Amino acid sequence: MVTFVDRVTLHLRAGKGGNGCVSVRREKFKPLAGPDGGNGGHGGDVVLVADPQVTTLLSYHHSPHRHAGNGGFGMGDNRSGYNGESLELPVPVGTVVKDADGETLVDLIEPGMRFVAAPGGQGGLGNAALSNPKRKAPGFALLGTPGWEGDVFLELKTVADVALVGFPSAGKSSLIAAVSAARPKIADYPFTTLHPNLGVVQAGDIRFTVADVPGLIEGASEGKGLGLEFLRHVERCTALVHVLDCATLEPGRDPLSDLDVILDELGAYPVPEGQTPLLERPQLVALNKVDVPEAKDLADLVRPELEARGYRVFEISTVSHEGLRALSFALADIIARHRVELAAAPAPERVVIRPKGAEREFEIRVEGGTYGNLYRILGTKPVRWVQQTDFQNEEAVGFLADRLEKLGIEDELFRAGAEAGSTVVIGEGDGVVFDWHPSLSSAAELMTAPRGTDPRLDLNPRRTTSQRRERYHERMDAKAEARAELESERIAGGTFDGVEDDES
Repeated sequence: MVTFVDRVTLHLRAGKGGNGCVSVRREKFKPLAGPDGGNGGHGGDVVLVADPQVTTLLSYHHSPHRHAGNGGFGMGDNRSGYNGESLELPVPVGTVVKDADGETLVDLIEPGMRFVAAPGGQGGLGNAALSNPKRKAPGFALLGTPGWEGDVFLELKTVADVALVGFPSAGKSSLIAAVSAARPKIADYPFTTLHPNLGVVQAGDIRFTVADVPGLIEGASEGKGLGLEFLRHVERCTALVHVLDCATLEPGRDPLSDLDVILDELGAYPVPEGQTPLLERPQLVALNKVDVPEAKDLADLVRPELEARGYRVFEISTVSHEGLRALSFALADIIARHRVELAAAPAPERVVIRPKGAEREFEIRVEGGTYGNLYRILGTKPVRWVQQTDFQNEEAVGFLADRLEKLGIEDELFRAGAEAGSTVVIGEGDGVVFDWHPSLSSAAELMTAPRGTDPRLDLNPRRTTSQRRERYHERMDAKAEARAELESERIAGGTFDGVEDDES
C-alpha cells in the first residue's frame, strides 16, 4: 500500500547562468576583425505542475533535494551557450506552496497550473553584445548569475466535492467503497484510515468526487489526535456528509452526541479568508449500519430529532447497500446546483502585471559602525550587476562603475552624506565591500587603454605640474644640503692636517 504524504519541505536550486565569452574574430589580413564572443545560456527553472495523476507527495518526502541544469558558457564565433534544462515537478491538484516564512505563494487548484518555484540564473553577455560605436572591442564579458536557491513548503489539501466526516470506525471508508470504485483499507478498529481516500461517484448524469476524511475526535481543532492533519482536507469540499454509527458499542456514545462533537470541531476550525465556513455549507446526515436490528431501532429513534434540526437524514447500510442510491442522488443534486452557481458567478479579475517603471530601482541604507557610517546599496539591478562582474578584470570593474553611475547611485550617495573613501556595500550580508571614490564614474567609452584595463583604476596616477615642481625643488634642496655637508667635512679635515704640521 502506498504511503500517503501531504506535507513536505523541498530544497530547490535553480540552474546557474553561463558566463559570456571574450573573443576576437581573426580573418585573413585582419588579425583583429572585431569581437565575436557569444552569450552564456540561461539556467534552468524549477517548475511545479498540478497533475491530476499524482495523489501524494511521497516522492518528494524521500528525495527533497531537487535542482535544475546550469546554462552553458558562451563561445567564440558568436556561438551562444545552451540553456539549462528546466525541472518540472508534478504535484497533486490542491497543493498549496508556501515560502520559508509561511506566506502562501500559490494555490494549485486547477489541473495543469504551473508555478516557477525557483527561477534560473541569467546568462552573461559576451563581448560582442557589449560592443558599441564607442566601445568597439571590449576586453571583458559578463558572468552568469546564480539561480534561486532555498526552501519551499508543499501542503496538500484534498480537492473533492463531498467530504465524509465522522468518528473513527463510523463506516466512512466502507461507504466510499460502496458508492465508488475506490478500495480503501477497512477494519473495525479506530484510525484504520490514516489518510484521505478519494472516490468518483456517478449519479445519473452527474459525476462527483467523494473524500473519506479520517476520523475526528473531540479536541481535533486544537491539535489533539490527528485532527489538524485531517481537517484541512475538508476545506475545499462543497458539501459535508455526517456519517453516524448507529451500532457503536462504546459506552457514552450515540449518534446525537457524536454529531454534536463533530459540529463543535468543524465550527472551531478556521478556514482561509474568502472561503465559506464549514458549518455554513450544505450538510446531510447518514445513519449507518442499519442492517443491524438494534441500529435500525436507534436510527428510527434519533431521526425525528435530526430532522427537527434541519438535516436531511438517510438511513444507509454499506453491507446491504440500503439507502445508498438515494444518498448519491441527493448529493448529486447539491453538487449540480453549486456548479450552476459557479458558472453564473462573475469571472475573477485577471491579474495584470505592469512594468514597475515608477518605482525606485535601488535604495541606500546608512548603517552606523565602529569606524564610521557604512552605506549599503540594495536593489535587484545593483546586486545582479555585481554578480555579473569579473573583479579580476579592470575594464569590467569600470563598466560596473559606469552602470551604477547611470542608475543614479553616485548622486544618491552624495545626498546620503557619503564622502570619498566611505565604505560602500552592495547587497545584503557581507555583500561586495569597497571604498567609494567619486572619480570612478562615466566616460569609460572615451578612454583609450589596453584591452582588459581601465585607467581610472590606476593606483599611481600621473603627477600634476605643481607636484612635479614641488618635487624638483625638494631634490634641489637636498642636493644643496649634501654639497654643503661635504664642503664642511673637507674644511674640517684640512684644519686638522695643519695643526699636526706646526707641532712637528
